[in-house]
Amino acid sequence: MTQPDTVNLLEVKDLHVHFRSEEGTVKAVDGISFDVKQGETLGIVGESGSGKTVANLSLMRLIPEPPGEIVSGSIILRGRDVLKLSASDLRRLRGKQVAMIFQDPMTALNPFMRVSKQLMEVTQLHLGHTRVQAREHAVKMLEHVGIPDASERIDSYPHEFSGGMRQRVMIAMALSCQPDLLIADEPTTALDVTIQAQILELIKRLKAETGASVILITHDLGIVAGMTDQVIVMYAGKIFERAPTGELFQNPGNPYTRGLLRSVPNPTDEQGQLYQIPGQPPDLARLPAGCPFAPRCERAEEICRREFPPFVQLTSEHSSLCHFANEVYAASKTVS
Repeated sequence: MTQPDTVNLLEVKDLHVHFRSEEGTVKAVDGISFDVKQGETLGIVGESGSGKTVANLSLMRLIPEPPGEIVSGSIILRGRDVLKLSASDLRRLRGKQVAMIFQDPMTALNPFMRVSKQLMEVTQLHLGHTRVQAREHAVKMLEHVGIPDASERIDSYPHEFSGGMRQRVMIAMALSCQPDLLIADEPTTALDVTIQAQILELIKRLKAETGASVILITHDLGIVAGMTDQVIVMYAGKIFERAPTGELFQNPGNPYTRGLLRSVPNPTDEQGQLYQIPGQPPDLARLPAGCPFAPRCERAEEICRREFPPFVQLTSEHSSLCHFANEVYAASKTVS
């Protein structure tokens, strides 16, 4: 993995995002802080409902208000707080400085508009292209992401493309203005493994060519292992662990992370037993007083159910939210 620059492109500090519901206030993102360096790929993993997508939609202020609300915190992108930008400044930021590959291209793309119009709008707005320039650029981007006969296919509607090709269109759109930060939210969901590999290789190649930073949101730890420099593990709206990718896979310092890693299928296991973390993720509107993972944790003790855990610094780059982080970390080093 190429070493990124040491300059922080993005700094998120104590971000809180809530949703109001009949059951109460859902703390979808509950005080998270992280940074992304120039040229770095950051992986964000965790079970469904852990807050991964909400956190990253917040970076572009795409949270629907109401019922959602970015309650507090700061999102500093190249020295500017995104949360303080005007509506016009936000429009200039989205697509130009920050772009997103959404989880489902069939719903992210407008089904009533030809692909050409959707691609052309981006560069006409952000790069000042004329209609002719925008079309030429759109064709080049489709060719760049591997869509055959791009000059003919560009006037198709989204439903006329396969799932993998629609995802390529989304990537072409996201990279049209060479953004500083690319957010990829489950970019390979519902694609077969061959197309998954092609999409991931495409993102990796285009990242290398443009020097963009990438935030990769996924459930697939195999993708994280091969694509990222750093990993954040989220649970119940909080960051439970942060570490360099190799360090996290080799020496996890949190029982939840260890559970996720144990859940990855092992082809050498003749028993064929697939481990799963017991229980269900918590109700974010009714979180317990102590550690939110305690009811499911094999290591939990009374203090875990009574007191919220501290963020323990295990190394200069590795931290874990757990009362027994040092013990878990030491045990993982012994095993490895």
